[in-house]
Amino acid sequence: MSYQAWLDSLSIGEIFIVFVLGGAVIAECGYRIGRWWQFRTPGNKEGPTQMLVGSLLGLLAFLLAVTMGMASDRFDTRRGMIVTEANMIGTAYLRAGFLPDAEAAKSRSLLREYAPLRVLADHPQDVPQRIARSLELHEELWTIAETLAHSMPESVVLSLYIDALNEMIDIHESRVTAGIYGRLPATIFILLLISSVLTLSMVGYSAGLTGRRSPPTAVVMIVVLGAVITLLLDLDRGRGGLITINQQPLIDLQQSMDADFERNTLQDD
Repeated sequence: MSYQAWLDSLSIGEIFIVFVLGGAVIAECGYRIGRWWQFRTPGNKEGPTQMLVGSLLGLLAFLLAVTMGMASDRFDTRRGMIVTEANMIGTAYLRAGFLPDAEAAKSRSLLREYAPLRVLADHPQDVPQRIARSLELHEELWTIAETLAHSMPESVVLSLYIDALNEMIDIHESRVTAGIYGRLPATIFILLLISSVLTLSMVGYSAGLTGRRSPPTAVVMIVVLGAVITLLLDLDRGRGGLITINQQPLIDLQQSMDADFERNTLQDD
């Protein structure tokens, strides 16, 4: 299992709790090492430890700011694609009415099945199955359009439908790329984790050297740091957490297509 799949299998609350508990343990270990070193070498002064702690805190803040910007940009891109895809599926559905009756009915039926598949899955394990079925529907829709293109090569309205269908297929690949392959690189999270561990351990170590520490201050720092990193993971995931990508445009489209189907069915009866 990849690190991304493992992280996605955990809830946002579980990630936050694990980080806070781990951060508290690391800070405490740093404090105890600092006290041990101070007792072992009582004549040595603290040295540049405070300066090093300040530098590490500044570096960590910089990394968090840069990573937050990257995660926000990716989140906004995925959110914008929802509206774009809903519009493209809706356009293809409307233009399918240009086709002959049998092909129009078949194409619209496939599009009604396709729209719910594009709603973001609640469970990561459902994603491959949805993508596979989406690709199958692409082939079926394109086969219908290709067959009509051979029999109606000069049809302008068929050309409009094919353009809409082609754009719908393209946005599918864009969403897959942005949602699965466009996540934040593992290197960034590893760097954040290493920086957090070093910073918390050095904060505890510095407190151990001086013999003075403030548990409430340490707890607040660990909780805030854990909240920010958890927020980054939540933004990068885009589902199943406190921050989710609104799927309402696709849901509204699905409801509109179902209502249109029911209305046409009543008219036929």
